[in-house]
Amino acid sequence: MIKLRGMTWNHPRGIDPLLAHARQFALPRGIEIEWDARLLEDFEAFPLDELASRYDLLVIDHPHVGMAAESGCLLALDELGRDVHRDTVGHSQESYFYEGQQWALAIDAAAQVSARRAGSMNVWPTSWDEVIELGRSGRMLCPLSPVHALMCFYTLCANGGHPCATTGAELVYRSVGEEALEQLVTIARLVPDSCLSMNPIDVLERMSSDEQLVYAPLVYGYVSYARDGFREARIEFGNIPQVCGSALGGTGIAVSARSLSREAAVEVAFDLASSETQRGLYASHGGQPVHLAAWDDDVVNKQSHDFYRNTRATLDASYVRPRFDGYVAFQEAAGKLVVLAIRRELSIASAVARLNELFVEAQPNT
Repeated sequence: MIKLRGMTWNHPRGIDPLLAHARQFALPRGIEIEWDARLLEDFEAFPLDELASRYDLLVIDHPHVGMAAESGCLLALDELGRDVHRDTVGHSQESYFYEGQQWALAIDAAAQVSARRAGSMNVWPTSWDEVIELGRSGRMLCPLSPVHALMCFYTLCANGGHPCATTGAELVYRSVGEEALEQLVTIARLVPDSCLSMNPIDVLERMSSDEQLVYAPLVYGYVSYARDGFREARIEFGNIPQVCGSALGGTGIAVSARSLSREAAVEVAFDLASSETQRGLYASHGGQPVHLAAWDDDVVNKQSHDFYRNTRATLDASYVRPRFDGYVAFQEAAGKLVVLAIRRELSIASAVARLNELFVEAQPNT
């Protein structure tokens, strides 16, 4: 029996399909996998190099690939003689391709979409003016903990036609950044102060338990909440207003370069990303697949009340975040700056100027 250790994130969407795959695919092949799950915030920020010394398989977010390329802690999967091409929604698979190599295979697709409590609204807001009008009713939420406040900022910049840079001398044009931050401050004034400590899971949990809170204009989609019986109330997901530029999320499966059982780990990773597993076992056990075979599947969509079809346009028009080595630390610091502006503890002009300064300082060789 070959024993592997894997690391993922602690939510049914993140852990349940991996446990099912370990039982149904790996174990019959003589591979035993022990999956550990980290809190969402730890998952987003913990040093990848350190994790790669302890785990054979790692579920990662695409901004980590710059660190992987610099440190050599992950296997370059395109060097194994296997086909790494995958038909995935939006830019999911290519987001793990960096400096000419494929550092992970996309297995989970997500971007900031809109969410509403099922049965609470007849129509989706299709403009930001409509979002503001709905927000005045006091029935809106938005995840604004530091990292997710930054994701909202990214989305609003790209939504306005000027995506933030991924490298270079500035993150965002001053006028574009100030306009997006003003827009975000306006949204923040219309939601409870508690949103400043909420991540997407917190928002969806609150919406599913409080009938007075019915809408979130920007929140990462979680198919779990779209399925019958997951929570007391079901959540419906749709495209964001003015569909363009949503900050891409999701995850990929990577193999540690330090694994002593590489062949087994690679076999597991490639099967997790296969079209058959994605539309079958992965989707049916609470996962949020990335493969178009699943997104187009009638059964998969029926199980989730068309979660995939109803958010497809947003995923296809998503924005891929910076991925250079050092970006993850920048993301943490930049999110805190955005929150300071939302709290009116820092002027919008000063926040945008400092974001640009930090962006340059964070990049290697600058």
